[in-house]
Amino acid sequence: MTLRQAPGDDSYRAAADAAYAELLERVGEAKPERRLDATRRAVEVLGDPQKAYPIIHITGTNGKTSTSRIAESILRAYGLRTGLLTSPHLERFNERILIDGEPITDEALARNWEEIKPYLDLVDGELEAAGRPRLTFFEAVTALGFACFADAPVDVAVIEVGMGGEWDSTNVGDGTVAVFTPIALDHMAQLGGTIAEIARTKAGIIKDGATVVTARQTPEAMRELQAAAARHGASVIAQPAEFDVTATSVAVGGQLIDVRGTAGAYDGLTLPLYGDHQAQNAAVAIAAVEAFIGGGAHKLTHELVEEGIAGATSPGRLQLIGTEPTVIVDAAHNPAGAATLRAALERFFDFDEIAFVLGVLKDKDARGIVDELSPAAATMIVTQSHSDRARSSEDLAEDVYEWTHERVDEVEDLGEAIEAARAWALEGPKRAVVVTGSITLVGEAMALATERGWKAPRAEDGE
Repeated sequence: MTLRQAPGDDSYRAAADAAYAELLERVGEAKPERRLDATRRAVEVLGDPQKAYPIIHITGTNGKTSTSRIAESILRAYGLRTGLLTSPHLERFNERILIDGEPITDEALARNWEEIKPYLDLVDGELEAAGRPRLTFFEAVTALGFACFADAPVDVAVIEVGMGGEWDSTNVGDGTVAVFTPIALDHMAQLGGTIAEIARTKAGIIKDGATVVTARQTPEAMRELQAAAARHGASVIAQPAEFDVTATSVAVGGQLIDVRGTAGAYDGLTLPLYGDHQAQNAAVAIAAVEAFIGGGAHKLTHELVEEGIAGATSPGRLQLIGTEPTVIVDAAHNPAGAATLRAALERFFDFDEIAFVLGVLKDKDARGIVDELSPAAATMIVTQSHSDRARSSEDLAEDVYEWTHERVDEVEDLGEAIEAARAWALEGPKRAVVVTGSITLVGEAMALATERGWKAPRAEDGE
């Protein structure tokens, strides 16, 4: 396939969708290969595009995507051309690869895929000849993302780890700054059954001479990070000693935050995101960018941080997608994320009753999620996304009833489930609908909101 269409032609979209379809033919993200050599070989035959720009590498259990997006926004305000690789996407694959804050264009995505595909096929052949699985979906996506950033080109890439760290395919890139959001229990089958084991795997992104920036951690997680940093001669910048959130207050459309950074204080920042956890994510992002830029005449200023924080977005995280009644989506998919969601709903919103529309994936701690959300639920409607990893709504509903002894409604179709919750919410004052439990569910809900016109507020409305 050779792309000759004029810019804006729909055939670019078709070509980008075809590239994504080819990627989907590979082993999916739920079954990662615990290896780096395959991805390392892939980028090697591509000319090592990941070495064409410095990298800020971000891992953790919750908050990785938000922290990555906030850091990228600050770097753009500073005047750098940025690349951002995150996963998974909510509605369209292009969202995973951002250039200067915007999803990669269909033309650039399709062109880069066309250029790298023969090289990935070469690596596939080598792997299969050795009796090993060919490149997985995420390994191929990682190579594609690095190639797209080199093609752009970018001044700096912010790379979110897919799972873990040590053997995650993104770890073929050498982060000059290694960032850790809070580490908790998740993906235990792949990463280990204790926080120490999980932290040890995540600490694998620390490279020789790097700077480590970490959010507040449990003692066992912190010990693992410090030990890994010592082995690699890396310096450690830790919350709360070196940086912290010093004040927060609820504001229209988000919150006002004060942050003590490593290079200065940034007070009165307008963060257009809800939740104390987002203030924490912002503080980590600021410290990460400070570490990347360094001091001297060109260090960050209050004005640049203010601009970057004000421009930050985090789709699918406590995002309002409908009004009349209020419909919020949140990608909480583990107990820690569910606890954070509940706390944010209590502090930042004034709802009397909430209907949770819940769907989880098979490999997630559904009971832990339900235990966190049920105290805040006036009613719960159990459903499922179209993902082949989704737990059936019938099975989940039976378990939720057993765990809570409360009435639970089961509606297999997500659209019908949300419409039922919206109808309930309209029957009383100060009621709201919250869709949560998995990222795939949230992505489908966002697409439905657009399709059905649930009166989501416009930016110019100031809501």
